[in-house]
Amino acid sequence: MIVAFSISPSGGDETGGVSEAVAEAVRVVRESGLPNETNAMFTNIEGEWDEVMAVVKRAVDVVAARSPRVGLVLKADIRPGHTGQLTAKVERVERLLGE
Repeated sequence: MIVAFSISPSGGDETGGVSEAVAEAVRVVRESGLPNETNAMFTNIEGEWDEVMAVVKRAVDVVAARSPRVGLVLKADIRPGHTGQLTAKVERVERLLGE
C-alpha cells in the first residue's frame, strides 16, 4: 500500500512556521527504512498496512510532543500483491508523456 499523509501541529514557532515539527515527522519516516518521498504538501510511504500505519503513528506522536493539537490528512492506495508502486506509478505516467 501507498499512503500519502500530512501532519501539522496546531501552532507554529514564533514566526508561525511548522517546519521544525514537520522535520521531526519526516525523520521518523526516513528512519523507518520503508520507501518514501516528501514533497511540499505530503509525505508518501509504501509498505504493508501494519508497518506503514505504525510509522504514521510514530510521526504523529513526535509532532504531538511539540503541540497540544495535531492535524492529520491521510490518503491510501491499497492494492494487495503490488510493491514498488511508489515509483512505478509515476514511471508509467512519464512514459506516456514521452510518447
